[in-house]
Amino acid sequence: MRKIVHIDMDAFYASVEQRDDPALRGRPVVVAWKGARSVVCAASYEARAFGVRSAMPALRAEKLCPQALFVAPDFARYKAVSQQVRAIFARHTDRIEPLSLDEAYLDVSENKLGIASATAIAQSIRAEIRAETGLTASAGVAPNKFIAKIASDWNKPDGLFVVRPEQVLDFLAPLDVGRMPGVGKVMQGKLGELGIRSIADLRAFALPALQARFGQYGRRLHELAQGIDEQPVLSERPTQQISAEDTFAEDVVLAATGPMIEALAERVWRAAERELERVARTVVLKLKTREVQSLTRSLTPGTPPADAASLARIALDLRDRVGLPASTRYRLVGVGLAGFVERTSFTIQPGLFGAD
Repeated sequence: MRKIVHIDMDAFYASVEQRDDPALRGRPVVVAWKGARSVVCAASYEARAFGVRSAMPALRAEKLCPQALFVAPDFARYKAVSQQVRAIFARHTDRIEPLSLDEAYLDVSENKLGIASATAIAQSIRAEIRAETGLTASAGVAPNKFIAKIASDWNKPDGLFVVRPEQVLDFLAPLDVGRMPGVGKVMQGKLGELGIRSIADLRAFALPALQARFGQYGRRLHELAQGIDEQPVLSERPTQQISAEDTFAEDVVLAATGPMIEALAERVWRAAERELERVARTVVLKLKTREVQSLTRSLTPGTPPADAASLARIALDLRDRVGLPASTRYRLVGVGLAGFVERTSFTIQPGLFGAD
């Protein structure tokens, strides 16, 4: 039986700003650049009371909370604090799986201090974070990652919630299926068509029927409904994708996206060069229209891009596959590399991709 702790910093970016500027404490703080194109990076709990949420357009946040104080994000500072928190984790275990700057899974089944209670470890970590950073964190303790993540949100902010093995089924039963990983609004709608709204409903649904409708993901849903999640805490997660995107000052037609694509390809390539042992197979182009319709086009060439110029060239070629009218205007473009594999496992077969 594993002992998993999920630590989630409370309103992290906004809390750092409030900690560092006493004038912001107790007031609605929105971490975002002001402007028509900006989105909210984080909101203090005082701002959340007005309905402000992360990823919301900044203009909407301003309408919901006119008295909000907008602060431009400082990611270098947030990363420095995140490293402080990560060092606290490392005192207790080496099995740490970061999900972002502000949250991580820890496997404390075996820990450096020999503490038998995962609850005691979570309490100690939260106390150390408060003492050393001046910030608060919430924690969930459970037998697996799936339940620990739900539990960490249970008593936010500055809370701790423990789900013991014998409590798992009762804890999950009344929860909405939207709490499950991968179940967004579309999947909720599909499950709702089958009369499945709670995890208890899902648990009662026959596995063969779930698999017939949703394939392998149907089995995953079935297992999660039983409280089963065998996914381990991965201390080192291999890179799956590297990407960069930017928003235009004014909406542009597709033909005018070239310079931005080339600049983004350069940024992505510089990041990819740090992957010494892995190489990306797939090039991805992302576009968002004026009407906020997202489009993604990708290509896995026979030979991976060799430099920033070839990455840009493939991304530019992918524009030909967009298929929208030439008059369509775009507000955002992104370039990415995906499909990373070990360099030693990838070889080019000359006769397969070109002349010998």
